[in-house]
Amino acid sequence: MSTPKFDELIHPSTRLTLVATLAAADWADFGYLRERLALSDSALSKQLATLESAGYVSTERPSTGRRRSVRARLTDAGREAFTGHVAALQAIVGGTREDGPHQDSTQQPDAPFDAEAKP
Repeated sequence: MSTPKFDELIHPSTRLTLVATLAAADWADFGYLRERLALSDSALSKQLATLESAGYVSTERPSTGRRRSVRARLTDAGREAFTGHVAALQAIVGGTREDGPHQDSTQQPDAPFDAEAKP
């Protein structure tokens, strides 16, 4: 299991979905990612460039006949950051479930809340 580490770079929903998609595959084609995330070419390129600058994603442009394509994959650092981020989110969510709601010790469980009451 990875050490929980909240990652601000991965956390925005578009990047989180992108990284999660890449985590499930060895390589993913640009067209597939664009459709999966419902992004324009320029928006997806920008997200990939941001993640690539951080060392989380690697891209390549293999030549397939007359057509040039782009594909992306998570690097080891990207995979580690993603698993750490997921572990951090699970710790946040799990902590709320394990602890449950906390009750003010001065408030009786069945008594209605009284904003005017003095502790």
